[in-house]
Amino acid sequence: MSIFISVAAYRDPQLISTLLDCLRRARHPEALHFGICWQHGPDEAPLPDLAPARLSLIQLPWQDSGGACWARAQAMRLWHGEDFFMQIDSHHRFVQDWDELLIDQFQRCDAPRPLLTTLPADFDPSQPLPEHSPPMSMAFAHFTREGIPVYNAIPRHDWRAGQAPVRARFLAAGFIFTLGRFTQDVPYDPELYFLGEEITLAIRAFTHGYSLFHPTVHVLWHQYNRHQRVMHWDDHTVADAATLRDRASLERVRRFLRQPHIGPFGCGSARTFAEYEAYAELNFLRQRASPAAKAGEEPARPPSLIEGGNGERTWPLKLVLDRAAVPPAALDQPAFWYVAFHDQDGREIARQDALRDELHTLLTKPPEPAIILERQVRSNRPPVRWTVRPTDKRRRWLDEMTGEVSL
Repeated sequence: MSIFISVAAYRDPQLISTLLDCLRRARHPEALHFGICWQHGPDEAPLPDLAPARLSLIQLPWQDSGGACWARAQAMRLWHGEDFFMQIDSHHRFVQDWDELLIDQFQRCDAPRPLLTTLPADFDPSQPLPEHSPPMSMAFAHFTREGIPVYNAIPRHDWRAGQAPVRARFLAAGFIFTLGRFTQDVPYDPELYFLGEEITLAIRAFTHGYSLFHPTVHVLWHQYNRHQRVMHWDDHTVADAATLRDRASLERVRRFLRQPHIGPFGCGSARTFAEYEAYAELNFLRQRASPAAKAGEEPARPPSLIEGGNGERTWPLKLVLDRAAVPPAALDQPAFWYVAFHDQDGREIARQDALRDELHTLLTKPPEPAIILERQVRSNRPPVRWTVRPTDKRRRWLDEMTGEVSL
């Protein structure tokens, strides 16, 4: 089973050691595909050969970086159909056979779309790796003044070997392991800067039908001490560039937590925002959290996915697009087209994007006045309207198109 490993690295002296350790300790290094957004300085050594793994690289001077979330969005674009998606930082160390351990944990999850995540145990690159590190879970710590949750890492010495993963309320962006299709279902928002990245991603994943879990085995360490590396906001001080970007990002997160929406960088339609609040036992408007959330206790089973409700059926749908109305950049080797269906109240009930292979087939045919997309949508709510929002070959969003569903 192939694994795409997304890494955003900003002037990090631990990047090469992280990549080599990840490769060396994998049981199946030939099944790995590293997708790296490398924001580097002129004094940094070139990246090593990672064979037998595959490497896809976006590299740029650190001056051109847009920040952590922007870089994660760039790295996510490099996914090429691998079975699994793993997102890490550029300062980790791994246990032996970490890939087999994660796939085993993934397969033990009692959910159709598991997402494994946690705040890993700490390590110091100048010291031997700590032996017998426990698996970790996440607990609510406090709300910031913008109403954004902050978390604590909790060592779990009570978990037993062979135990299935436990349900999680929260998500840590420095370690995610899930289905490869996550890159299409929950694309990274490049407009976010730093704080708020994790709660918005957790909500978006949850409402798109992903179920959050903490692994019950220790698989990797994370370096939390920042003294040995430069942070993006340390460099980007001209005209307060980092500060301005951070302010805009915080306002974007604040609006999302108070007025959630469905869309490309918003919620999905498999579960609701209110169901996430009930599941995580948080109230964003009142900035309250339950004692169980603060203690890091396992939450109750999340609500069933909307698609599985009573009255579910398959709807064969046909979208007929006027080629002349499609933005020209969407016809020139586009990255993908966002394709979604909505009920009579305007709620998104399904999303089935058109990816590169399908678009290549459609767009390289002899030109015809219409472009036809056919879909099979399973839902208990009748689809009434469709929305197509294409991207260009650089994954930039173009103008959306809408229309009535043709059954």
